[in-house]
Amino acid sequence: MSFAVVAPELMRVAASDLANIGSTLSAANAVAAAQTTAVQAAAADEVSTAIAALFGWHAQTYQSLSAQATSFHDQFVQTLASSGTSYWSAEATNVEQTLLNAINAPTEALFGRPLIGDGADGQTVNGVGQAGGDGGFLWGNGGNGGDSTSAGVAGGAGGSAGLFGNGGAGGTGADADVSATNGGAGGAGGNAGLIFGFGGAGGTGGSGINSFASFGGDGGAGGNSYLLGAAGAGGNGGVGLGTSGFGGTGGDGGQGGLFGNGAAGGLGGQSTDGDGGSGGSGGRAGILYGDGGDGGDGGAGRFSSGSGGSAGTAILAGNGGSGGNGASSTATSGDGFGGFGGIGGTGGLFFGNGGDGGNGGDGFDVANGGGWGSSGGSALLFGDGGAGGNGGAGGGQGANGGLGGLVIGNGGNGGIGGAGDSGNPAGGQGGNGGGAYLIGNGGWGGVGGAGDGTGDGGDGGSGGDGGWLLGNGGNGAEGGTSSATGGAGGNGGDARFIGNGGDGAHGGDGTPDGASGTGGSGGILFGQNGSDGG
Repeated sequence: MSFAVVAPELMRVAASDLANIGSTLSAANAVAAAQTTAVQAAAADEVSTAIAALFGWHAQTYQSLSAQATSFHDQFVQTLASSGTSYWSAEATNVEQTLLNAINAPTEALFGRPLIGDGADGQTVNGVGQAGGDGGFLWGNGGNGGDSTSAGVAGGAGGSAGLFGNGGAGGTGADADVSATNGGAGGAGGNAGLIFGFGGAGGTGGSGINSFASFGGDGGAGGNSYLLGAAGAGGNGGVGLGTSGFGGTGGDGGQGGLFGNGAAGGLGGQSTDGDGGSGGSGGRAGILYGDGGDGGDGGAGRFSSGSGGSAGTAILAGNGGSGGNGASSTATSGDGFGGFGGIGGTGGLFFGNGGDGGNGGDGFDVANGGGWGSSGGSALLFGDGGAGGNGGAGGGQGANGGLGGLVIGNGGNGGIGGAGDSGNPAGGQGGNGGGAYLIGNGGWGGVGGAGDGTGDGGDGGSGGDGGWLLGNGGNGAEGGTSSATGGAGGNGGDARFIGNGGDGAHGGDGTPDGASGTGGSGGILFGQNGSDGG
């Protein structure tokens, strides 16, 4: 029922009338002031002067009282006008809420979900995060999942939207304690509305406990989108604590629907004295158009760091996501391994570039400690291949570039090899450039990593071949330098029908220098051969 007991429109009319009265009185007082506050004496005698002064003082006192009355009148008019507006607003709100309650009552009775309105946020009940409520069937956002506080319990999932709205974020997983040595997983993000909306982000995993082999909780998966919108990002993995603790894996990014981008994967959890968690995978792009999500970066660890997550792919049109980077080891003594990079995503069928591969993380004082880069994603019909990831220090290998599109597209460049270190003196090999198919240039090779001390320099990557119809071969890359043997230079890529061959590269400086690469062949119909490395 309505609680308004006045007519707001009448209050506004009354306020307007009172304002007009105040204006009239103010105008009359102004006219009177000029005639009464400066009365001239009737004669020059003392009595006449005193009478004139008395009348002037009386007029001034009247004007002072009139000013105070005007101020009170203005305040009263303002209060009356604002009160009418407040009554009107309250009445409108009450009518709106009453109407909305009537609309939502049938669906709430049948399904426990409104037709229009946001879902309620999940609460924390006895330490357990509850799921967020779903948004209205027609319009409304999903509620956020509740955070858990009871050791090792997962966070609540975010609620999903109906036709229009955003999914709720997943709740945070609880940290571990002596009763539950692993952290709880983050809650999954809610899905977006079927027609439009954004997926909710996944929740963060809880931290492990400072004990042997405790795991941080995994991050929650991001919510998906459907027709229009974007997916939600994956949650970050929880921190791994204690001796040989493990960081949680990052949650996977949500997937696109028809139009929209896939979401990035969550970061892998760090570990203070163990292995870092891997990054989450990037979400797939929308079917008709959209870019794939990037893979999440791995979490750093003392012994072995987490690898980057794989990137999401495009479907019909759009670019593949970039692979996540592997984390570097945090070790200051003992052995430490860098994480590997994540694979770059494939471009869309009709159009789109492949994503770049992730870089490997640096190792510490151990053989093969440097993480390897991962290959760049390939294009399909039209588009360029992604670049290969670089290798981490400690001899990590650079990765190959992705292939260009079948019709038109250049190959991606190869990744750089990681430098050697005391545990792995030899430099890593550079990645080869990706090739082209019909029309396009081959990618360039990646430079070989420098050797450390007695370690040889890494070989440079070779250039990719040009397209079968038209395109130049990619140039080879220089070998890594070293005080020992330098790395060999990469060979130039070949042209096929029309185009120039790529140049071979110089071998890395060393004792002795590395062998030089040979130039690629020119096209059969037209083109020049590439030069050999000097």
